[in-house]
Amino acid sequence: MTRAQLHEIGGRRAWMIWIVAVLVYVLAVFHRSSLGVAGLIATERFEINGTQLAFFTVLQLVVYAGMQVPVGVMLDRYGSRALLLSGLVTMTLAQLAFAFTTSFGAAVVARAFVGAGDAMVFVCVLRLVSAWFLVRQGSMLAQLTGQIGQLGGVVAAGPLSLLLHEYGWTKAFAVVSMIGVPLLVATACLVKDSPYEKIAPVRIKLRALATSVRSVWGNPGTRLGMWSHFTSQFSMTVFVLLWGYPFLVAGQGLTPTAAGTLLTVMIGWVMVSGIVLGRLVSVVPFYRSWIVVGIVIAIVVTWTVVLLWPGQAPIWLLVVLVCVTASGGPASMVGFDLARTFSPEETLGRANGMVNIGGFVASLMTMALIGIILDLLEPAGATAYDLGDFRVAMCAQYVFWLLGIVQILRYRRKAITHLERMHPGAVETLKQGEPFVHPGFNDREGV
Repeated sequence: MTRAQLHEIGGRRAWMIWIVAVLVYVLAVFHRSSLGVAGLIATERFEINGTQLAFFTVLQLVVYAGMQVPVGVMLDRYGSRALLLSGLVTMTLAQLAFAFTTSFGAAVVARAFVGAGDAMVFVCVLRLVSAWFLVRQGSMLAQLTGQIGQLGGVVAAGPLSLLLHEYGWTKAFAVVSMIGVPLLVATACLVKDSPYEKIAPVRIKLRALATSVRSVWGNPGTRLGMWSHFTSQFSMTVFVLLWGYPFLVAGQGLTPTAAGTLLTVMIGWVMVSGIVLGRLVSVVPFYRSWIVVGIVIAIVVTWTVVLLWPGQAPIWLLVVLVCVTASGGPASMVGFDLARTFSPEETLGRANGMVNIGGFVASLMTMALIGIILDLLEPAGATAYDLGDFRVAMCAQYVFWLLGIVQILRYRRKAITHLERMHPGAVETLKQGEPFVHPGFNDREGV
């Protein structure tokens, strides 16, 4: 059924909606990262040890990853605006509860709801980009969305740290929780799901919904996007959220200030490389998965040099390490661009949700494996970690890099075969540097 177009694609209204949605994503990243600068205060406030503190981060990621498919289903059913509003309300109330609780159990529940609200945001923004902008603009805007969102981590590291120092835990977290209120108003008033006229959502029975999810997952393009995200994202996530700082300080002998500076350099490099990669992907769409593999190989080579370096690595090499590792963040965004090639608009929420699971599952497994190896090597605990321990533990990453590269190459072959069979001429279109716009959903596309 043809719908009347009410607004210009890529016009002023589209940019306004994107700006509001991106600000919501920045806030989500801010809430996700907020505990990073409050770790020491949290151990005192809740009277917990380091393992319990790490549980906060792991729990958030588990909730985030576990909700991606349900969120994708709800996104296709209710639209981006409804889920953005739900995510904002959930994060705001959860962060407010986190500000006032002094119980570890209640704090854990609050952080779980922060993760739940966070899980609703990113795929909604990508859906809005797909709906409101030209396909050729999509790759660059998806990259910009991901990179601008990282500013939330920068804000968490700076202003939030200052607020905690000046006003204490309760006032600081209560104040930042209220940032969601004006964004709620802006989202309710300005965001619209599509530039086309609204139609009543189709009510799908549970059995039909399960069949649809299986079909989307069965599409090799969805799996190619998921494995691209899995392979390229985890190294940066693990480094920034958990093991990078201890590796630089306890392993490489840097001062806390120098280690913090390198982590900031990573965020800056993510934004710069994301712009370049977004342009490159839009020019050579047929080679997107090869670009991902190339970046992952560069990460592997750089880590190998650092881990084999006799003694502590020089600062220039560590700068190269954090920049190359950070390039995995923009590379992971290519996974969503791949999913869009193989998915019509009505299933894009489910496809993006499945892609988004990849990197976070890999991150969780890598974080856990590195921690297990360090515990086995140093029963005395974190205070005894040295460079030798980290050299062994960081090798856990190679397992997931190897698995991911093999799967990317496997599903790239299957995805090309799929396009040639289901959409004759699509492969030639991509080879010519032109975007392929999926014409619609067909149940036969499940493989």
